[in-house]
Amino acid sequence: MSGLVLKLAPKERVLVNGAVIENGDRRSKLAVLSPNANILRLRDAIHPGQVNTPVRRVCYIAQLVLSGDAEPDEARHQLLRGIEQLSQALTDADSRAQLTMATAAILDAQYYQALKALRTLLPREARLLAAAST
Repeated sequence: MSGLVLKLAPKERVLVNGAVIENGDRRSKLAVLSPNANILRLRDAIHPGQVNTPVRRVCYIAQLVLSGDAEPDEARHQLLRGIEQLSQALTDADSRAQLTMATAAILDAQYYQALKALRTLLPREARLLAAAST
């Protein structure tokens, strides 16, 4: 079986191509066979009021593409510019690798993969911001 496999908890919600789908009372697995489906787990979604850091801003733009609230062509430029700005601050090898993966995914119009790579930077950003405020 190819494609994305979603393992959903009871009552978990997921956004698929702009439609909110809620799982039933039991755990389940769904196989998404369409290669270009836009999918976002709503438990992982960043809400507008939470967009208060540089990494969150870039993640939010990718999320808007996945939810259908932003045009991919318009968002691509913003995402690439945001990643370029992040690369100025996140200079360690692991962060650079994640930013490189996100860039490649955006250039291939794979916004879920870009979001996945960018989300790995959130804990690192939180540590850096906490250290800077002390």
